[in-house]
Amino acid sequence: MKKTPLHDRHVSLGARVIDFGGWAMPVQYTNVIEEHETTREKAGLFDICHMGEIEVRGPQALDLLQRVLSRNLAGQITGQIKLSVMTNEQGGIMDDLTVYRLGGDHYMVVTNAGTKDKDLAWMMSERNKGGFSGAKITDISDKTGKLDLQGPFSQKILEHLIADDIARLKYYHTMNATILNIPVLVSRSGYTGEDEFEIYSDSARIGDIWDKLLEAGADYGIKPVGLGARDTLRLEAGMMLYGNDMDEAITPLEVVYGWVTDLDKDFTGSEALRRMKQNGPAKKLVGFEMEDRGIARHGYSVFKEGKEVGLVTSGTFTPTLKKAIGLAFVPVSYSEPGTEIFIRIRDHHAKARIVTLPFYKRKK
Repeated sequence: MKKTPLHDRHVSLGARVIDFGGWAMPVQYTNVIEEHETTREKAGLFDICHMGEIEVRGPQALDLLQRVLSRNLAGQITGQIKLSVMTNEQGGIMDDLTVYRLGGDHYMVVTNAGTKDKDLAWMMSERNKGGFSGAKITDISDKTGKLDLQGPFSQKILEHLIADDIARLKYYHTMNATILNIPVLVSRSGYTGEDEFEIYSDSARIGDIWDKLLEAGADYGIKPVGLGARDTLRLEAGMMLYGNDMDEAITPLEVVYGWVTDLDKDFTGSEALRRMKQNGPAKKLVGFEMEDRGIARHGYSVFKEGKEVGLVTSGTFTPTLKKAIGLAFVPVSYSEPGTEIFIRIRDHHAKARIVTLPFYKRKK
């Protein structure tokens, strides 16, 4: 398995390490519920060094990104982040990712760990890069370290370490700063639904920044958090996980990514998506809450009027809301909030009800 620069620190902290898509990653340090609640109430620190970072530079950088991504990036300003999806020719989701505009013709695309190599090859393919010789694509993943600091005390912790006014940083924007005299890129963004920051730096120094954040956050109750709580946190916030809730057989119009899909521009897959929009998708990803006892898990069947009609993609018991929740694909005719459905859990059908996403929204 691949290891992040923080692997030895995780081991020394007593983390349970698992194979996560070929990476040795901490799934928990103490227990999932404690780490989840710490992030919601105080601050959690996550090792996200396994994620992919791809740099795109040059006079045709924007042209290339407009070709391979669904979102129209024409109005993106320096320092702004935009969520988008990369689609294949059939409109299927190859990845959901974020695009950072770092300068005039300088962009960074942050991908999921398991899709980085596929994304890079797709961007470099003749189908997409042909004609855009003025765009230089560089995989900078190995030299880039990434930490996520999430939770209500995150800003206060960073204020001890960063001289610049971190409070002025807007959501989905970035700023350049230093921690321990180490250059960092800080963005106000994340994957938990809390006040969130993502911190990028040289992978050779990311361990020093990790240590300093834990030290500075000690008085605020900070804890390192593993993938287990990361999953329950993101599901409460109604956020999808690539490989669970979407893949190349699913289009952005069938999940909650229609808003990042601009069909007024041409991109790889746009023609297929225009046809789907005209005809209407047959199924939709929805959120549901269990009304009967039981926890719905990935792969469980969804029933309506005694017939199997869909599939659960994610499910858990939420520590914050104290109830079982999940995401599932159902026919569009059954996708309205309030609709009653049933989930087959082992040998019985448990009642659930479709609800509006997100399940949890923080108080500001």
